[in-house]
Amino acid sequence: MEENISKIKEEALNEIKNSEDAKKLNDVRVKYLGKKGELTSILRGMGSLSPEERPIIGSKVNEVRDELEGLIKQREEEFSKLELEKKLKEEKIDITLPSKKVKRGSKHPLNRIIEEVEDLFVSMGYDVVTGPELETDEYCFERLNLPKGHPARDMQDSFYITEEYLLRTQTSAVQARTMMANEEKTPIRVICPGKTYRRDDDATHSHQFSQVEGLVVDKNISLADLKGTLEVFVRKLLGENLELRFRPSYFPFTEPSYEVDVSCFKCGGKGCNLCKQTGWIEVLGSGIVHPNVLKMGGYDPEKYSGFAFGTGLDRLAMFKYGITDIRLLYQNDVRFLNQFDRLDR
Repeated sequence: MEENISKIKEEALNEIKNSEDAKKLNDVRVKYLGKKGELTSILRGMGSLSPEERPIIGSKVNEVRDELEGLIKQREEEFSKLELEKKLKEEKIDITLPSKKVKRGSKHPLNRIIEEVEDLFVSMGYDVVTGPELETDEYCFERLNLPKGHPARDMQDSFYITEEYLLRTQTSAVQARTMMANEEKTPIRVICPGKTYRRDDDATHSHQFSQVEGLVVDKNISLADLKGTLEVFVRKLLGENLELRFRPSYFPFTEPSYEVDVSCFKCGGKGCNLCKQTGWIEVLGSGIVHPNVLKMGGYDPEKYSGFAFGTGLDRLAMFKYGITDIRLLYQNDVRFLNQFDRLDR
């Protein structure tokens, strides 16, 4: 038995030494040390040996096993080192070659508009606030003077998740939350940019779009404050020479309410295909905050008044950059987005 073990050892050492790569070395390991290997077979057959022979043979087998495992490990390290050297040699980089042009991204037109709007209003003393996109019916409608059954709810085809929760149809919900969160009922001056959702999908409307709404609540706020603010907003964003036109309208959360048009920045008010030959383009809705909204926000309408306005950021981006289809803003087409890279150069 001992002679057999010595013979196995000699053969194994020879095969380990002559192994050409890691795969053949692993085959040797399996042949001699695996579950069905030759040394393992000897250990399994020790039950047939006499009690005196078992410890001698067992010790001999373990000694040979340890020696073979040590040598295999050493050879594995050698193969691993050779493989690494080969890989480094093959993947060597020639630093004298000219570099490839680094591809750079472009700021999305919507992000450009959002940053411009935020910078402008922050410079005017406004805070930028945000709120949840999954909103409750209470904040999205009821606290904005649209109780259940109100006909104006039909104007906004909404994505309801449950009877109570829906994807917000306007960022006005953030205004309601801001008034409620202001426990001291001090003056408010905020803008609320963010995503909103309605059941629309065509060249000028999307089921998801971005809005920015503004809210000012203080004592002695009047329509003159609203007009002055919107003049600064529109002229800084779209053009210094634009004229504003206020048209009476209806919104449940403001009274009186106004649609605001600007003179067409393409034709200068003369009439073109962009303004449909009218010389004017509608850009936002606005008005004086309804007393009911102030009451539900915890403000006394006898002491406080305010104004609010809202506009689609997507539409502003389309006007500012001459984008004809709102869906281009959401298709992530690199050819479209790369056009705006020139604005950073």
